[in-house]
Amino acid sequence: MKPIENFGPLWTAMVTPFTTEEKIDYKACARLIDYLIANGTDVLVVAGTTGESPQLSAAESSDLFRFCVQHANNRVPIIAGTGTNSTKTTIERTVAAEKTGVDGIMVVTPYYNKPSQQGMLAHFKAVAACTELPVMLYNVPGRTGINMEAPITIELAKVNNIVAIKEASGDLEQIATIIEHTDETFAVYSGDDALALPILALGGDGVVSVASHVIGAEMQAMIQAYQSGQHLEAAAAHRKLLPVMKAMFLAPNPICVKYALKQRGIDVGDVLLPLEPITAQEKTRVDLALNTLE
Repeated sequence: MKPIENFGPLWTAMVTPFTTEEKIDYKACARLIDYLIANGTDVLVVAGTTGESPQLSAAESSDLFRFCVQHANNRVPIIAGTGTNSTKTTIERTVAAEKTGVDGIMVVTPYYNKPSQQGMLAHFKAVAACTELPVMLYNVPGRTGINMEAPITIELAKVNNIVAIKEASGDLEQIATIIEHTDETFAVYSGDDALALPILALGGDGVVSVASHVIGAEMQAMIQAYQSGQHLEAAAAHRKLLPVMKAMFLAPNPICVKYALKQRGIDVGDVLLPLEPITAQEKTRVDLALNTLE
């Protein structure tokens, strides 16, 4: 199995374009894929949090995965977000995703029902057992209400096809512990744009990014600078990009990034309820952040 870190360091958690009728806008999706690949993205993560996955039915998700695989046409790997708070449903979506030709899956910790640490261990083992694809764990306690602690991640890393984690706990001590106690083939990616460089410095492998929708080339240059030993240059670049990274989360994701894309000439439509469109005040603050790049 190909080590997942070989896919590249800059992954984009892609938004899902919607029409005014709240259907997936495949024409806009094609334009977005081309734009992201042209601007530094190494891997596309489809139907994750940023992709408004709760808005997508199982059939819509599978159709979206299949379209992204076909349109990307081997230019970048496609990772399918299949996680739910039901082990049974997650397995069903994972099996369906594998049939679409995706290169891997990303599975979030079960949300809302708040399982125990042992419950999460059993959940991820069951999901990994249903597929031959590489599996990326996704720990995002701010969204799910539960933190998967380092010992569980370390234990899961021993499973043959559990090969990576997107860590969005914001806990650098926890992340460092995972890196220290897992095999070097287990990849640790930042789930927070603002922690991309700190996690690289700890020995991480890259970032699953939201801000890369609008600063992909700049983030790729920052990562390459760090990996080539130009640490001061990378740090300066990271500091310059921080206002944009932070602006993408002024409102619940992906409200701000969808607006920022429109400002870049890539119209992906609005978010769907229960998320509400960006406010005038938020637009002003996002515009100010984008202007810092000029």
